Amino acid sequence: MGVPEAYQHCEQIMRRNARNFSYGLRLLPAPKRRALSAVYAFARRIDDIADGHGPVGARLARLNTAREALDGPPGPRADGGNEDLVLVALHDAARRYPLPLAAFGELIDGCAADVRGTTYARFDELLAYCRCVAGSIGRLSLGVFGTDDPEAATPLADALGVALQITNILRDVREDRLAGRIYLPIEDLERFGCTLELDGAGRFTDPPHRLVTLIRYEAVRAREWFADGMRLLPALDARSAACTAAMAGIYRCLLDRIAADPTVALTARLSLPPWAKAMVAARALAGAGR
Repeated sequence: MGVPEAYQHCEQIMRRNARNFSYGLRLLPAPKRRALSAVYAFARRIDDIADGHGPVGARLARLNTAREALDGPPGPRADGGNEDLVLVALHDAARRYPLPLAAFGELIDGCAADVRGTTYARFDELLAYCRCVAGSIGRLSLGVFGTDDPEAATPLADALGVALQITNILRDVREDRLAGRIYLPIEDLERFGCTLELDGAGRFTDPPHRLVTLIRYEAVRAREWFADGMRLLPALDARSAACTAAMAGIYRCLLDRIAADPTVALTARLSLPPWAKAMVAARALAGAGR
């Protein structure tokens, strides 16, 4: 198979798994959309390894294999199958755009922390994790979008990634806890008198009002990172800015829903309906044309 088929494969992965991101990527011209689909497909592979089952050592070894694959030419898969289409597309995208492929190494570092079950005592430790798993994707995306001032734009792309990741953490507090993971800083749990312990039915045992206060406190943090990250938009071309605004807008709407009623977010995984995502994307595109 050739490069066009490799990109088609990555776009199929994206459409199947990236419901939120796909709304923004539709606003890009085809070459940039294909390049970002390759970035997403490889990032998805790394996430799937971290979130998979099996011994910790085996998953860490698979992450290391993914890290090594970035340094070599695309070729047969590790399982002896045909050509690795994701790597074919990713290497082609890296030839066309200044992708900082080293950022994938940071993503792998963050996912390795997930596999090990790392917890975070202070917010600055969680921030470092967010920059690994999400800021890295922001920087890779910026390589595709392009900007006249990379030095100024790069930390803003990183900040937007942090905002999205904190939103993800707040959306998935219960789901992560059921999987044995706690991402919220221990200092914040102690500040609001929360433990995130679960009863036999999988419900939080902390007093609801304390949990609500905790979640809203973290939501304020996420909004601050959104405000910083959205300063990236003027540094992008119109279509790239629209794509970024759509993706960020969907997550910002989700954050608003979480903050409005944290008790719902603590009992079920919140998401926006497709019509709401489409409205956000439409507004982003309309704004790009002004």
